[in-house]
Amino acid sequence: MTAIYTKGVDRTMHEFHNETFLNAQRQLDYVAELMNLDAGIHERLRYPRKALIVSVPIKLDNGHTKVLAGYRVQHDQTLGPTKGGIRFHHEVNLGEVAALAMWMTWKCSLLNLPYGGAKGGVCCFPEEMSLNELERVARRYTTEILSIIGPEKDIPAPDMYTNEQIMAWIMDTYSNFVGYAVPGVVTGKPISVGGSMGRHEATGRGVAYTVKKALEKLKITTDTPTAAVQGFGNVGSISAKYLHQLGCKIIAVTDVQGGVYNPEGIDIPNLLAYVKERGTVVGFANCDKIENSELIALPVDILVPAALANVITKENADKVQCKILAEGANGPVTPEADEILNQKGIFVIPGILANSGGVVVSYFEWVQGLQHLFWSEEEVVQKLHFLLGKAFEEVYDVHTEKSVSPRTAAMIIGVGRVANAKMLRGLYP
Repeated sequence: MTAIYTKGVDRTMHEFHNETFLNAQRQLDYVAELMNLDAGIHERLRYPRKALIVSVPIKLDNGHTKVLAGYRVQHDQTLGPTKGGIRFHHEVNLGEVAALAMWMTWKCSLLNLPYGGAKGGVCCFPEEMSLNELERVARRYTTEILSIIGPEKDIPAPDMYTNEQIMAWIMDTYSNFVGYAVPGVVTGKPISVGGSMGRHEATGRGVAYTVKKALEKLKITTDTPTAAVQGFGNVGSISAKYLHQLGCKIIAVTDVQGGVYNPEGIDIPNLLAYVKERGTVVGFANCDKIENSELIALPVDILVPAALANVITKENADKVQCKILAEGANGPVTPEADEILNQKGIFVIPGILANSGGVVVSYFEWVQGLQHLFWSEEEVVQKLHFLLGKAFEEVYDVHTEKSVSPRTAAMIIGVGRVANAKMLRGLYP
């Protein structure tokens, strides 16, 4: 490893530096040293290729004008156009978006998708905005990043607090600028404007499928494995739905407003209906209240952190008692916590594998749109399970053969493929 990484704090491109981005860099640095990665390739991979910061001025319903900060970061384009979600959240910042873009690079590489990683977002409080205000944010943000997105450049998708409707607005805005319909500019769209069957549930379905594979590998043969899910948005709720269908007993779930706990098992189908009506899990029948800090420490077979980054840290990692931890969110476990979990023998399915179902089916949507030939949901799920299963087996093989953690194994594969392609393509000019 070169001297720049061993003499205190690296101040290079310090604009990106926040906790989440530094965690992503530390993960890369660790596997780069383990792989004896070429120093020049390592240096190029530590930072995004391109980052755009934009002002997003919108007219509020009350007639006032508000200027929001927007971001789009493209980490790497070695294997193809970049791919990654757009989130609307009040904590969105350049460092977070850059970290998520880096993780997306490894995720696409691990799954053998012809993409590099990207991410974007607008710093705002979407839960306080009207539908009209959200549309203005989506359309103005799209206008500001128009020059760097496109079906052959960078293809956004939904993420935290964005959805099919927002993707439709982005597609429409882009299409109006170029003068014709371009469904391939985004994925995660409604079916009626070029979306794919199975896309909405893909991430949560993938989490459940990788948990199933881990249960088989670890020979956890109990008929009703217990599980707890932290975060009950799109990923957490759908993960719970499919874990329940696999025969797991979900004993605790939390969302931004609180949590519910029942050691005998929560009725997940009824909970999903309750949340659709009430907007929260709080108050669900036959359950006690539970906080995130308590949920994380439950003695369950499966723990799914499916909310924000950095929720399991060195301060609380020793309290985690699960056998399998599946990262539904991106970066919920810090590097220091990861080391503690490894020492405890907890099998961590890293986010670049566990939550990769979304980008896999986004890839399918992109391909279907380019071909103007669409698949059934059964075909989509079959292809999704094939790619996830193949990637899981590759990760598990490296995990056992090299005696490294599943995260390190996944990173070795993902980083290795990008590094090899960079070596072959060379450095221009």
